[in-house]
Amino acid sequence: MSSQPKSTVTHEEYLAAERRGPQKHEYLDGEVFAMSGASFAHVSIVANLTGRLFGQLQGGPCRAFSSDLRVKVSRTGLYTYPDVVVVCGEPQFDDEHNDTLLNPRLIVEVLSPSTETYDRGKKFAHYRTLDSLAEYLLIAQDQARVEQFIRQSSGDWLLHEATQMEETVRLPSIESQFALSDVYDQIQFDQSP
Repeated sequence: MSSQPKSTVTHEEYLAAERRGPQKHEYLDGEVFAMSGASFAHVSIVANLTGRLFGQLQGGPCRAFSSDLRVKVSRTGLYTYPDVVVVCGEPQFDDEHNDTLLNPRLIVEVLSPSTETYDRGKKFAHYRTLDSLAEYLLIAQDQARVEQFIRQSSGDWLLHEATQMEETVRLPSIESQFALSDVYDQIQFDQSP
């Protein structure tokens, strides 16, 4: 029994398809991965955080975007759509279409059961190769929990975890902050054992 060769696409073919269609996909090493739909809690958390950051950053050097802005990790070739991304200063793009950001300062992923391992592991490993990236946030949707990774001057990443609704997460890379109660506004957690 012989195996069929795996079909791969170039990054140019991937980008052309992304720009034509309404659905979003990740791309790495010639493979295209469909992104699944998000839960109400996931979408609400993204909207709450994006709105909070947009208001705080307005008029300053940084801008917040939701998951429609694609990010390319140049060193590894990953193309992906973070849930929230903040860029400070002049945005750098992959090409003249200005739809693939190269220099995010802050990236946020809202954890889902199907993506949590990837977001914590391989995806974060890709993101760490971005010289511009100063902070990475992982936000749980099934409980109040924000994990904040801050790049130190040594290149190491320091973890700070917030788990109480009254806590405030300070974002030094973009001179902003948010309360967990704002991010989880109108989110109901399942209280069953």
